[in-house]
Amino acid sequence: MRAGHKGRNGFSRTGGITTNDILANALVAADSAEGKKGERVTILDMREVTLIADYFVIVSAMNLIQVQSIADAIEEALGARGLKPVNRVGGSRAHWVLLDYSGLVVHVFTEEERNYYNLERLWGDAMVVDRAALKVPPQS
Repeated sequence: MRAGHKGRNGFSRTGGITTNDILANALVAADSAEGKKGERVTILDMREVTLIADYFVIVSAMNLIQVQSIADAIEEALGARGLKPVNRVGGSRAHWVLLDYSGLVVHVFTEEERNYYNLERLWGDAMVVDRAALKVPPQS
């Protein structure tokens, strides 16, 4: 977590799920995306900039089939942790799939769509999570 963050005693706006749990889920989503050859996988810490979610995971895919494959892999990996998305936006021919897990929102884009919407610029006040610096122990 961000140094000096004075949050909600470790609890997110999603009820009893802690911010650490949501971050762990974001890391699982990011790893799943990379497992399906997702590119430019980024986690944004949204806690200080919006009430939409605690974290965004943003991923690029090379084509429409890969967008679906990455989204499906993330849904499967988080499903194995007992999570189901509150909403999934984007059908089988979508250039952008959004998976909403309340405290975590995953965006899987084709590269062209990602460049057009440029969420990293739009949410430029959000901090990028340094995944390499985090060591989240596996859940028992």
